[in-house]
Amino acid sequence: MDLLTLLVVMSVAVVLVFDYTNGFHDASNIIATPIASRALTPIQAVVIVATFEFLGPLLGGTAVANTIGEFADLDDVAAVLSVTVILCGLSGAIFWNLLTWWFGIPSSSSHALVEQRPSTTSTHDWSLSLPSSS
Repeated sequence: MDLLTLLVVMSVAVVLVFDYTNGFHDASNIIATPIASRALTPIQAVVIVATFEFLGPLLGGTAVANTIGEFADLDDVAAVLSVTVILCGLSGAIFWNLLTWWFGIPSSSSHALVEQRPSTTSTHDWSLSLPSSS
């Protein structure tokens, strides 16, 4: 297995881990308000939030995801390096999600992804890029 394939497989695994942390991190923020205000019972809140979290991208579109995806333009970068940048950004966002969850700090997973953009793309000297694996 070549390096690029290995990095892509690792990226898919890291995306799934990020999605998992996004689920338990953001869902608790969404559910807390109606339960704390006693507007809904915990079961009602979970059912309503789960329903609309599923329907949101289907009915509302994916504008936020598309916007976040456009932040880093990696077209001119070698494939191995661009996948590595994505891995680093996702790893930082996962770390931030876990850190804020552990300390009970309300935070958005989307913001965690956005905050990784400067640290993974702006400060790197792309002239020192790894050679292409082709």
